[in-house]
Amino acid sequence: MSCSDPIADMLTRIRNASRAGLPVTEMGHSRLKAEIARILKKEGYIADVTEGAAAGHKTLRVVLKYDYNEKPIIQQLRRVSRPGLRRYVAATAVPRVRGGLGTAVLSTSRGLMSDREARAAHVGGEVLCQVW
Repeated sequence: MSCSDPIADMLTRIRNASRAGLPVTEMGHSRLKAEIARILKKEGYIADVTEGAAAGHKTLRVVLKYDYNEKPIIQQLRRVSRPGLRRYVAATAVPRVRGGLGTAVLSTSRGLMSDREARAAHVGGEVLCQVW
C-alpha cells in the first residue's frame, strides 16, 4: 500500500502507540524519518531509535518515553507542512511552540534541525511538525 505522506504516517504511528501505552513502535525506514526521530530523541521526547531489517525491508524502531505515572512524554504531535500546503518560515519568523516548551522540526538548507537550532543558525525553512 502506498502512502502519500510518510511523515504524517510516522507521526500518527508514534501518537497512537504513545496513547495506547505501547513501549515501542515500528515503521518503514527512510533518511527523513530517521532524522526526525533523531531530533525527537535529542530533544527528549523519545527514549531511543534504532534501524533494523524485517522481511527484507529496512525498518525504524522507536522506543517511546513515559513519566513516572506512565503518562506519555509526547502530549501532542502535529504535522504543519503537508503535501497539499507547504509551510515555510523566514529565519526571523521561526515559530516557538507553546512558548518554548515544545519543539518544531524544520527542513532547512543545512538539513533537518529543531527550532532552537534554526534560530541559533539564523536559517529558515519548511516547518515539518510540532511536538509538545
